[in-house]
Amino acid sequence: MFVKKAVGRGSGTRKYDLLTVLAVHALAQDKAVQRQALRLISLITARYNWQNDQLTVGQAEIARLWSVDVRTVKREMAALRARGWLVERHPAARGRVAVHGLGIARILEDTRGAWALVGPDLAPRLEAPVAEPETGTVIPFRPVALPAAETLWGRVSRQLMADDQSVHRAWIAPLEPVEEGAELVLRAPTGFHASYVQGHLSGRIGAILAAIAPGTGLRII
Repeated sequence: MFVKKAVGRGSGTRKYDLLTVLAVHALAQDKAVQRQALRLISLITARYNWQNDQLTVGQAEIARLWSVDVRTVKREMAALRARGWLVERHPAARGRVAVHGLGIARILEDTRGAWALVGPDLAPRLEAPVAEPETGTVIPFRPVALPAAETLWGRVSRQLMADDQSVHRAWIAPLEPVEEGAELVLRAPTGFHASYVQGHLSGRIGAILAAIAPGTGLRII
């Protein structure tokens, strides 16, 4: 499970998954939790440094982001720390703002009940070990079955794997070609999977497809 910094290859997918489970979990809770989760998501997307696991932002700026007063910010940040969703690294000092980290392990633990609501492909990604790029540790994976090299999808798939193996393993490898001609039609294992590929990876797939077979359309089902 990725309880450390979401950096390196595949980091975009891991960040997306974390924000997704946090939002889906909150939507099943009362309004107070929903508001708290939305405020945390706004801090993560606007100011959180994934590379250094640091959230360094002053209370006045947070108040502007949340459209509240500083008093509310103090109360809400304390509540997020109490939940374990934020971890204080360095307290505020004169002339310096507090430094927080993200309690990723606690967020995943608290949101586990919502994972199935996202789709069956989410849990394997969240529970898979993640290599630490700064230590050079290599996590061995089972080989991915690739489509035949002479097919159109086989050529596109191999190029995608060469570009980013972790994204290929999580999102590209499960796609199944159902039509290759004037249009390349790919079937995803779930509706969520199809929606993610369409929204986040179709441009990358389309660019490679255009280079290999100009004029060929792309459709994800």
